[in-house]
Parts: sequence; structure tokens; C-alpha cells
Amino acid sequence: MEGTGEYTIPTHTRYVGEMKDGMFHGKGVLHFPNGSKYEGTWEKGICKEGKYTFSDGLKYKETDWDYCDGKDRRFYSERCNGLKPAGESQLTDPDPPRVIPDGCYDTGDGFYDPNTRVVKGYDGNFLRNAASLQDGGSQRAQTLKRHAKRNHVPCGRMFLGGEERGTSPTTVVEQ
Repeated sequence: MEGTGEYTIPTHTRYVGEMKDGMFHGKGVLHFPNGSKYEGTWEKGICKEGKYTFSDGLKYKETDWDYCDGKDRRFYSERCNGLKPAGESQLTDPDPPRVIPDGCYDTGDGFYDPNTRVVKGYDGNFLRNAASLQDGGSQRAQTLKRHAKRNHVPCGRMFLGGEERGTSPTTVVEQ
């Protein structure tokens, strides 16, 4: 890739800008699926300087950052448009809030349905599968747990090279 163009990576992040030898080089903008963007100057694939803008228009500042600093906990839209009258609460930055089906959870880029273990976009289109912690996680974790039981290795301890490296109730055991 050489010159000015557009490149979309598998995460649906889109780069629009200058490239050289197959790398980001020169001025360019990364557009993220959630609507935020990073405008920068790149040199051989490494960003040398840039500015991040959140999807709601808030621009990140490395110095003098006063948004959500503990003293002022308003949403960005409340800072821009003012607070609602007494008795009316704003529960999310987007107002009105996004519609999430009952029993589902907001993931920032869509919603997670625990019954189907699928994350869908706010438009209802499939985004990704999600493993359920209730089911013990991935197939690999299940295999390792069975191996640990068969070899009488206590769950919660990890052994690497015969040496115990740490304990955690969620650590999967493998010898």
C-alpha cells in the first residue's frame, strides 16, 4: 500500500490517510466502530502525535483534563446542554438512552444477550459470540480442568516447570 487511501482492519476500525511501504505514514485518521476517532501523524506505522475524540465529540486532553475527575461527574452531553430540571434524571450520556432488550446488558457497542451468549449491535445485527463464565468459559479451560481433576492437582494453583507460580480461585491448572 502506497499513497493516500483507506484500510479497514478485521475489528472494523478504519484508517483513512497516507501510507508508505504498507504502513501508516503521514497524516491519517483511525475511525473506531463506536464512533470515536484518532487523528494523527504517523511515521513507519508508529503514531508520533495525535488527538483522540470520543464518539460524543469530547476531545481528550493530556493536560488540564477536567472531565469526570471526581469533582464533576456530569455526562459530557450535560456539560454541553445543561442539566435536566429537578426530578428528571439522565442515566446515560446518550439522551434518550439506547433501547436495550429486557434481560440484556449494554456493552458499549451493542448489547449482550445471556440466553444466546451473543453480542448484537444496537441495530440488532450480530457482532460476536461471547463465552459464558457460568459454563466455565472456553473449551480449552474445560479440558484443563478435567486434566487437573484426573491428575489430582488442586484447582486454583498453577504449576509451571514444577514450580508454583501463584494462586487464584479462577486460575486454570495445567502441568
